[in-house]
Amino acid sequence: MTPFLLVLSSPSGGGKTTIAKSLLQARDDLGYSVSATTRPARSGERDGVDYHFLTREAFLRRVEAGEFLEWATYGGNLYGTLRQEIERIFARGRTAVLDVEIEGARQLRASFPNSLHLFVLPPSAEVLVSRLTGRNSEPPAVLRERITRAADELAAVAEYDYAILNEDLVLAVAQVAAILDAEARRVSRQEGLTPFIDRLRRDVLAQAARIAGD
Repeated sequence: MTPFLLVLSSPSGGGKTTIAKSLLQARDDLGYSVSATTRPARSGERDGVDYHFLTREAFLRRVEAGEFLEWATYGGNLYGTLRQEIERIFARGRTAVLDVEIEGARQLRASFPNSLHLFVLPPSAEVLVSRLTGRNSEPPAVLRERITRAADELAAVAEYDYAILNEDLVLAVAQVAAILDAEARRVSRQEGLTPFIDRLRRDVLAQAARIAGD
């Protein structure tokens, strides 16, 4: 199979990161693309594992150097996907799982038309807001901005290939896994399919010729 991008998006607090991590724990054909960000690390987060934590100056220098496949501003901080992350995953023959915001997903869609895009929906406004307020890591003004922005982001669902309702995590992960398995069988993603079909056609024609000779 030709490796491709699995792009997961949702409003902040929608559950895309949790789904991505659950998929990675259950499958060995995937690799997680660790995003870069200028926001401070939260309690328990590790550099290079949860994010590549960069200063704003370092982030912008890498943007200028063309090291990002996509990047965007969210909540006053910069987020982006480093080209080296995708190259690392593809070199191992794995599908790259990306947890990115709406604008970043749009940039990736333009650069990687064969990528697979899934939008993760929260089951209700109450659940979404409770997930955001439960973090206790942001001032009220920033939190209010995130919640308001979530309403705008929900309008982008039509741009995606699939929408997954994250009401039951186990079910949501199983649905994403099923989509992955089906999408991997697309003709465009099957390595070696064209030469196999060519050989098969030649063998079929050879069989037909022998029958005609009989």
